[in-house]
Amino acid sequence: SRAPAISVSAESCIPAGLRLGPVPGIFKLGKYLSDRREPGPKKKVFSYALSCTDGSSVPPVFQVRMVRGELVDEAGSSALEWIGLIRAARNSQEQTLEAVADLPGGQIFYRALRDVQPGEELTVWYSNPLAQWFDIPVTATPTHDEKGEERYICWYCWRTFKYPNSLKAHVHFHCALSHGRPFLHHDH
Repeated sequence: SRAPAISVSAESCIPAGLRLGPVPGIFKLGKYLSDRREPGPKKKVFSYALSCTDGSSVPPVFQVRMVRGELVDEAGSSALEWIGLIRAARNSQEQTLEAVADLPGGQIFYRALRDVQPGEELTVWYSNPLAQWFDIPVTATPTHDEKGEERYICWYCWRTFKYPNSLKAHVHFHCALSHGRPFLHHDH
């Protein structure tokens, strides 16, 4: 079974426009994104998983707060220590941050799209200019299945996804049939 996912949530209000970063290492936001979110109660922990009485593990939740204008975790570590733990947003409704760069190919930062309330998970997706720079699809048009639920279909391999960003990540990182071609946009 897969290891529990780690999430980062706000302990205090994070103001809209706040920039975090730069994001260290090779930037591959969304590479491990799936339609599923591993469920689990949120616990205020540091960097280790807790064990439940039934033997399952609880995903660690990093709580971050504002201290003298900087976002830090419980140990007082700066964003560089935990920014890579922020999960990719599956859609714009759950997105609280966007990945931005001042220059194409420059350092990448995360910027709060709106005020993030205490207890809210931080999730991030590409800004449109950054998505275009990385050749990540900017739009995904839903279709509806037989139950009337929205689905997103890969036009290369016909795999279906529940969320638009899961489809975008699939096309960019995983679809063997896309061969690195940009996403085909079909209007009906």
